[in-house]
Amino acid sequence: MSFDTMRIDHRIIYGIVTEGAKILDLGCGAGELMFLLARGKNAKVQGIELSEQSIYKCVEKGLSVFHSDIDSGLPEYPDKSFDFVILNQSLQETRKVGLVLTEALRVGKRAIVGIPNFAHYRSRSQLFFRGRAPVTPTLPYTWDNSPNLHFLSITDFYDYCRSHGITVEKTFFTASSGHVHIFPNLFATAGIFVISK
Repeated sequence: MSFDTMRIDHRIIYGIVTEGAKILDLGCGAGELMFLLARGKNAKVQGIELSEQSIYKCVEKGLSVFHSDIDSGLPEYPDKSFDFVILNQSLQETRKVGLVLTEALRVGKRAIVGIPNFAHYRSRSQLFFRGRAPVTPTLPYTWDNSPNLHFLSITDFYDYCRSHGITVEKTFFTASSGHVHIFPNLFATAGIFVISK
């Protein structure tokens, strides 16, 4: 896969990760991002995933992945044992957001967090005009089958970081058209944050 054909969030994270970095991907899914980082950045990647089907797909790619629930913490990892801990489109699916972020920032020197923006104007308009939980291309689930437990916005995540003493080092905002540079809480469908403690 070439750089130009990567998903935009994967392309951004690929650009953040340094050559040869040690990576822990929490909620790594089928391992597409880990595979890209291992091949293209010579990163030492490891994943944690709950879905057995996704774990099989990781193993088929030759990736190291552990079956575990990140809501139970990361007690087996010492402090600062990874250069980056990645939570890309998985934080909103966790039950214990505070614990997951605390543990990610304990075992990683930095965390890269990618979140969907539930305050995007399409979501707002569906809720306002139709009176229904929004379903959009980037939030494709109906309320009754969504894996999302938390419905946060870009502003919510900023506020959380500020109130918990988390430093936001870099931000990237995206939509289907590419990067978003103005009013991201309104126009971005997703945000990617590089954070540290």
